Amino acid sequence: MQAEVGAQKLACHDKTEGSPLEQQAKPRLCACPGRDVCDVVFGRRWVDVHTMKLSPQIWSCLGIRFLPGAMLMFVAAVACAQTVSLPEPPQLRASSQVLSLTLHAVNKNGRDAFAFNSTTSAPTLRVSPGQTLRIEYVNDLPARSPESCAVNPCMDMTNLHFHGLTVSPNAPQDNVLTMLAKPGEALHYAVEIPRDHVPGLYWYHTHPHGESHRQVMDGMSGAIVVEGMERYVPEIRELRERVIIIRGLSIEHDPNANALRRRVDIPSASCGGEHEPAEEVMTVNGAIRPTIQIAPGERQFWRIVNASADRYLDLQVDGQKLEIVALDGMPLAYHDPKHPTFIADHFLISPAGRLEAIVTGPLKGAHAALRTLCVNTGPAGDSNPAMVLAELAPEAPAKPGASPSQAAVTGSPPAYDPIDLDKLKQTAPDFLVRFTEDKNGFYINDDKFASDAAPMTTARVGTYQHWEIVNATAELHPFHIHQVHFLAYAENGTALQNPMWLDTVNVPVGGSVDVILDFTNPVIKGMSLFHCHLLNHEDKGMMAKILLK
Repeated sequence: MQAEVGAQKLACHDKTEGSPLEQQAKPRLCACPGRDVCDVVFGRRWVDVHTMKLSPQIWSCLGIRFLPGAMLMFVAAVACAQTVSLPEPPQLRASSQVLSLTLHAVNKNGRDAFAFNSTTSAPTLRVSPGQTLRIEYVNDLPARSPESCAVNPCMDMTNLHFHGLTVSPNAPQDNVLTMLAKPGEALHYAVEIPRDHVPGLYWYHTHPHGESHRQVMDGMSGAIVVEGMERYVPEIRELRERVIIIRGLSIEHDPNANALRRRVDIPSASCGGEHEPAEEVMTVNGAIRPTIQIAPGERQFWRIVNASADRYLDLQVDGQKLEIVALDGMPLAYHDPKHPTFIADHFLISPAGRLEAIVTGPLKGAHAALRTLCVNTGPAGDSNPAMVLAELAPEAPAKPGASPSQAAVTGSPPAYDPIDLDKLKQTAPDFLVRFTEDKNGFYINDDKFASDAAPMTTARVGTYQHWEIVNATAELHPFHIHQVHFLAYAENGTALQNPMWLDTVNVPVGGSVDVILDFTNPVIKGMSLFHCHLLNHEDKGMMAKILLK
């Protein structure tokens, strides 16, 4: 039979044999001209593709989208080039000052995922300063994992980390050391957001040592928004907001990997020192190369988290500038009210980093995309090539008025009490972090992490400290510390032109970064952690404890 799709005619055949699901859906498999994968046309929206004995990447590369985690979200396609609009995760808000939810850890079709309200679309959690986040986290993972881990065997332990939030590291809050759930167990979190917490984009993800990389790679992550950014940048109150979660999808063992690389326009030339083909493509809110609707000249507020387990993003919007408002959840105006934004053509975000920026729609008729540029991760680093993340498509401009996503926060915003840090910059470091690696593992100051180890260092709450982070390896490493932000002010001993307050910073190959850590908030007392946020490295030892007292 012939199926006409737009200007193309596709040779199709009815296929009703196979699994009961195949028979129920009665799809037609159509050979797409110029492609080496197939499209499927049927009416069902939610389908478990693994029961159809077809790789999810086959479908996703043709406009039928794969949602990392376990659930596979499919949009019936009528043309091989059809794409989907940017999916929007569910958004949850507090009631009576408490945001309560139940989240499950599940394994579907060989991948771990968060399950919420019978779907595996991790919700965006929106809280205001002074509210409490209550999560019942149920471990429904199997007793024997079907996957492999950085350190085998996988135990299917799991927990939650509230990345970037200035909250307590003690149970029942942001405790990843002793709050661990075995299969069949549950954890009960009650995370108190301080009344003076700065607004911004944060995120939650699993953090069981030895299994973090696998679980985050599978998509066990979601966004957290602390409301009130408009108090620092009033314009965004009138702008359409988009929460954009970018994750890595492994294609290392996928038979259709080449088609997926072409789908996102990965160049054939190698990127940096790595000459092997890219092992991951990036998804955007669970979709491969979706469409983001934005009218010509329209200004939107994009809140982007790099939720990849191990990949960098050098973000660029074709033909447009990024008007950056916040980094790693920290409004620029908090420390520098006279300069609430800065302009960049593109911007590097480490794994776990966040960028919040105002983006302007391209001129009418101009083709534009959100993309990541090539990142050279060093001679021993993984391939981190350029690729298209999402297409930009015109639509009618939104009507003026507050974004329905943003909740109003009243009162004056948290104010920074300025302190002269120049003297601290001139002193010898209070502590030195040295990243090393060999064939046996990854190390901080020549030690591998052990759960029963003593803290590697201590800090007195109420103080600032000067640390130097040294990368004595042939690949990039992103340094992250729980509970606090820091001022990254020098690289390789040279002052940075634009010092930045972050919670995750890239440390150059064979180089160093100097930072001033802010340990002044009393809520952070307890045992915390710092580590490389290439989670495969963290799982294999590149993590250490710090006692905040």
